[in-house]
Amino acid sequence: MDRIDLNDADLDLAALARRVEKGETIIVTRDGEPVADLVPHRRRGGLDFEAGDAFLRARGLDNPFGYVAEDFDAPLPEDFLILPES
Repeated sequence: MDRIDLNDADLDLAALARRVEKGETIIVTRDGEPVADLVPHRRRGGLDFEAGDAFLRARGLDNPFGYVAEDFDAPLPEDFLILPES
């Protein structure tokens, strides 16, 4: 890992970006103290649904949502909160 002063990094940011793109990590310092790391970008992964399913199956849960009504997301009537519970 190379170290570079903040003032020098400001002057040559494009060259530093090219080095980081190739996999290098660069420590940016101010007065000799590290203030930032320039590291290659990592794409964030999404949810791993297969791992989640395997986790649930290992604990005996084949279907975590036992029953979901067909109209569970249908709009509620306007007076839903006003009507007493029946």
